[in-house]
Amino acid sequence: MKKSVIFIIVIVAVLALIGFTKGPSFYNTGIVLKEDATAQWGNVESSYQRRADLIPNIVKTAKGYAEFEQETLTKVIEARSKATSITIDPTNITPDKLAQFQKVQEGMTGALSKLLAVVERYPDLKANENFKELINELERTENRINVERNRFNESARPFNKHFKTFPNNMFNTFIGKFEEIPYFKAKEGSEDAPEVDFDFGK
Repeated sequence: MKKSVIFIIVIVAVLALIGFTKGPSFYNTGIVLKEDATAQWGNVESSYQRRADLIPNIVKTAKGYAEFEQETLTKVIEARSKATSITIDPTNITPDKLAQFQKVQEGMTGALSKLLAVVERYPDLKANENFKELINELERTENRINVERNRFNESARPFNKHFKTFPNNMFNTFIGKFEEIPYFKAKEGSEDAPEVDFDFGK
C-alpha cells in the first residue's frame, strides 16, 4: 500500500476519533450559545416594540394642536407601519433579513427626528406635560434599544467564534448545522448606532 494512501487513512481515522470524542460537546455548546443569542434577540424586539407602542399616543397628543403639520404626523405613522411589519425568526437571522429590519427601524428614527424638529415651533406643545413625559419615555426607550442591540452583538459573537475556529470549523463543515448570526451595524457614515435628539428644552 502506498505511503500516501496510508497517510490519508491515518488522517481520516484521527479526525473520526476527534469527531467521536469532541463532536457532541461541539454540538451541545453550539446549541447553548445560539439559544443565548436568540433569547437576546427577543429583548431587541421588545425594545423596538415599546417604541412602536409609544408612537400612537405621541401622534394623538400632537394632533390636539390643530395647526400641527399633518404631513409630519403622516410620515411618522407610515414609518411605524413599516417598522412593525418586519419580523424576524430568531432561529434564522440572516444578513439580508437583519439589514431589512434595521433599515425600517432607521426610517422610524428619522421620522421621529423630523417630528421633534417640528415641535420646536410649537412652544405650547413642548410645554404639555403629557407630551413631555411621552418624549422622556421615548428617549429612555431609544437608549434601551441601543443597549439591547449591543448585547445582541455580544451574545452572537461567542456563537460565531465557536464554529469558526479549528477544529470546530471542520466539524461544522461535516454536519452543516451552524450558520453565522449577523451583527447589528452602525448606520453607514456613522460610528455609532442611530440616535434621536430629544433635548428640546425639557
